[in-house]
Amino acid sequence: MYDIVSMNVFELTRLLVDYSQPSYRAKQLFKWLQSGIKTFDEMSNIPISLRNSLEKDCYIARADIFKCYRSQIDETVKYLFRLYDGEFIESVLMKYQHGYTVCISTQVGCNMGCKFCASGLYGKTRDLTASEMLAQITAIQADNNIRVSNIVMMGMGEPLENYDNTERFLKLVSDEDGLNIGLRHISLSTCGFVSGIEKLSLLNLPITLSVSLHAPFDDIRNSIMPINKKWNIKTLMDACQKYQKITTRRISFEYALISGVNDTRECAKELARITKGIMCHINLIPANPVSENSFVKPDKNKINKFKDLLISYGLTVTVRRTLGADIDASCGQLRKRIRKETDGANIQQS
Repeated sequence: MYDIVSMNVFELTRLLVDYSQPSYRAKQLFKWLQSGIKTFDEMSNIPISLRNSLEKDCYIARADIFKCYRSQIDETVKYLFRLYDGEFIESVLMKYQHGYTVCISTQVGCNMGCKFCASGLYGKTRDLTASEMLAQITAIQADNNIRVSNIVMMGMGEPLENYDNTERFLKLVSDEDGLNIGLRHISLSTCGFVSGIEKLSLLNLPITLSVSLHAPFDDIRNSIMPINKKWNIKTLMDACQKYQKITTRRISFEYALISGVNDTRECAKELARITKGIMCHINLIPANPVSENSFVKPDKNKINKFKDLLISYGLTVTVRRTLGADIDASCGQLRKRIRKETDGANIQQS
């Protein structure tokens, strides 16, 4: 069956030829499909005969809310979605002064194996389609009766390992006849998937590239991020420089501070050295506790000291505000908990 929500207007136009339908129906279909409908019956201005034919040959990807947790600390909402095959993914809704931001997943699980992240504890099951990425956004909008203005692709998975679906999602979500979320309002996070960064640079999209760096020395990064053994820091930094030369966009380097691992004066000095010549922003993230490792986030004084060191070296630095700490809002934590609770059990649709 056709994954019809992942189709653009041109592809829908070609599909409609099989049903002897006029080309203008393609844009009508596209608007409906991108709006988050769950059934073809909702397409009120589409002939019933066409709706019936599409229902036989196509499917509408859905992300069904399985669990929903609302923070008592802030207005963050954590979603555990169940997909058509029973797999689970996570998304987070965050409210800021400028509007609503949704953090979406791009894979079921993750193969990157970063030691400080809960997403990869069970490995990757499969990639998400562009339609399943879109479904997270439309489901959250409908559940809260809001319009999402910003997207961060920082949930479960490595977006650039799922490159083709990620590229298709970016083009669909920014289409003026779809959700029409501007590319400048989208951040894509990668752990340093260099081949994907190189391909993405050729598209020259005005998105924000966020690179999960987390260590300035290869030996430290090797120990916490296995991908560094394939593409070391120099290779990654070279790719980032080339990306910026093409796109002229500032790069955000994510840096999870782990006490006694990457929070030293030497680390701060080396971080300044390797990012020299790259227009960038350093986003310090106090490490989230994961029961499967012994990592501890530095205390507030050490975090501020590290930040001040980086600023003294001429870098632009912020410390990420923790949102939804009481609802396991960090990626992978909720799915991990559900996996443990339901290990060996057949979860029935709620």
